[in-house]
Amino acid sequence: MPAAGSGSRFGAPVPKQYAPLLGRTVIEWALAPFLADSRCAGIVVALAPADDVWPQVAARLPCPIVTVTGGAHRSGSVLNGLAGLEGRADDRDWVLVHDAARPCLPPEDLEQLLCAVGIEECGGLLAAPGADTLKFGPAEGLSHVERTVDRTGLWRALTPQMFRCSALRTALEAAHAAGRIPTDESQALEWQGVKPRLVAGSAANLKVTTAEDLVVAAAILRARDEASPHTSVMEHSMRIGSGFDVHTFGAGEFVMLGGVRVPYGRGVIAHSDGDVILHALCDALLGGAGLGDIGQHFRDDDPQWRGADSAGFVRGVLAMLHERGFSVINADITVLAEAPRLAKHREEIRSSIATLLGVAPDCVNVKATTTEKMGFLGRGEGLAAQAVVLLNSPV
Repeated sequence: MPAAGSGSRFGAPVPKQYAPLLGRTVIEWALAPFLADSRCAGIVVALAPADDVWPQVAARLPCPIVTVTGGAHRSGSVLNGLAGLEGRADDRDWVLVHDAARPCLPPEDLEQLLCAVGIEECGGLLAAPGADTLKFGPAEGLSHVERTVDRTGLWRALTPQMFRCSALRTALEAAHAAGRIPTDESQALEWQGVKPRLVAGSAANLKVTTAEDLVVAAAILRARDEASPHTSVMEHSMRIGSGFDVHTFGAGEFVMLGGVRVPYGRGVIAHSDGDVILHALCDALLGGAGLGDIGQHFRDDDPQWRGADSAGFVRGVLAMLHERGFSVINADITVLAEAPRLAKHREEIRSSIATLLGVAPDCVNVKATTTEKMGFLGRGEGLAAQAVVLLNSPV
């Protein structure tokens, strides 16, 4: 399983394979079908050199897994993974390569692949027949249709892909020797003149690329779980957490709200950057997980947090939650202040919080209200924020 990518398009503080998904991480869901299959003799995961999240995941797995350092490209990671099988796999053993960011592999698709390709010497892969009309537009970003592509005979490659150990290693080494980088394992075999078997797979076997994909993956896994109530793989419960924070205005020209710099003729008096939204959010996350409050973990008399970016507090809290198997479902934020006005900044704040939490933007709501001129907030002496979060919790 190649898992050395950074997932730059995912736009979250952790690589997409470690994004929380219904009480687990994406990679845990991706590994689950193979950990549960007695025909799987062993698993090798190729990791980024500085991966400090994997040990937390490995501690939750039912058995030890071999790890190797990944390469600069997918094919390099797979080659390193094959090297990690030295002494464990024979040349003619079957090897399956599965994406760490594919958490929804249906068990029946895996079974179909094993049965269909097991009788084929050329190997094969799961693939989905082309369904959408395909347009060709050569420019990146905004483009124009140059032509419609005939989709007859087109398939969308999925994983796992299944080949003999020696054949796959030889094909990848030959590609690298020729200066070619295959985008999947099948292509490397194709360059050797091999025609791998196509096995029709479900479109539900999606690859998580964006935060929105996580929402779809969660829906697929929930539907699958509800359809098989006696073989549930999602033992979880829900937790609600709430948080509140307030800061007095002081000297300055801006305030930080949800990780966004909002211009204003004043700042706030605070030990860190004084981001009331993110401080309230930290307390809500910690409260939902039963882990105390922000002051216990990031003391306001500790010099290391002087002027600190509050986004770092959120990342630290999320790391605590992920280690314990929690994941964030949604967050609802209310800002209480006479000023500054947030209308122009609301969507940027919402997007910033969603990125921090690793959820889709529509899983974050940001509201603003006043106290109708009452109290210290009504007198414009400061601002406050309240946060409520829903967490998915392992039983």
